[in-house]
Amino acid sequence: MGNIAWTFPGQGSQSVGMGWDAAEQSDDARRVFERVDDALGFALSEIIFNGPQEELVKTSIQQPAIVAASVAHFVALSEAGQLPDPVCVAGHSLGEYSALVAAGALDVEDAVRLVRRRGQLMEEHGLGGMVAVIGLDTDKLIEIAGQTGVEIANFNAPGQITLSGRSEALEAASELAKAQGARRVIPLPVNGAFHSSLMQPVADALWGDIQKVSVAAPSVPLLANVDARPLTDPDDLRAELRDHITASVQWIGIVEQATSMGVDTFYEIGPGKVLSGLAPRIVKGCQTHQSQQMLAS
Repeated sequence: MGNIAWTFPGQGSQSVGMGWDAAEQSDDARRVFERVDDALGFALSEIIFNGPQEELVKTSIQQPAIVAASVAHFVALSEAGQLPDPVCVAGHSLGEYSALVAAGALDVEDAVRLVRRRGQLMEEHGLGGMVAVIGLDTDKLIEIAGQTGVEIANFNAPGQITLSGRSEALEAASELAKAQGARRVIPLPVNGAFHSSLMQPVADALWGDIQKVSVAAPSVPLLANVDARPLTDPDDLRAELRDHITASVQWIGIVEQATSMGVDTFYEIGPGKVLSGLAPRIVKGCQTHQSQQMLAS
């Protein structure tokens, strides 16, 4: 085995009951949920464990819920000695907060308070939407984006790219993508054009909160969403948490950067299995492990 990367999922990975397996197996993981409830001033864990689903999917609930469940998974697996030390960490959008907690740069309390506010601001400034485009060449999509005024939100994997923009622009881009050979164009269940310039008011409003939070140098570099650079300086990490709100998620670049650091095994820590599906499509032959499966074994 070569080097290890820890990766953490973003919005859309939630499910009712996530993290319960970790809380059952680890007192420290259970305390993560208690700490999160205390930090937020309401019983988020009750919604995480019992729903209803309609409440959990709200952006301002979903974001701190995913961070809480991801950190609980991390704590439970670390306590059990099941997580080899990484050479880097990464998180898909929201997952950067979980990654920074795991790397010792952020307290979980500060992380969930920030993402709770982040989600509230995204609900307040929700304009437009997002679509996933499957099976179309990246260069063609970049050209379509330029023609229609949409923006690339996520470079997730070859042939799997997400667009953000105003509704009418997304409709035009979707039709062009289909006409040029896209296998599928899937509207995403989000309330705004995330990772686009339409989120600039969110980045501006959250910046004051980010600046007030204590950020330490992480134990290993965070590979940035914005440009896949390895970051260790606290000021750079703060800027990343602001800038990734309006920038494209360069997940292809992140996996390639990790590979250049000798990584051949990616641990996806948190609910879902999206990132474990993306990595082998970016770098053939890499190994993946999912925390949900590890906790179940």
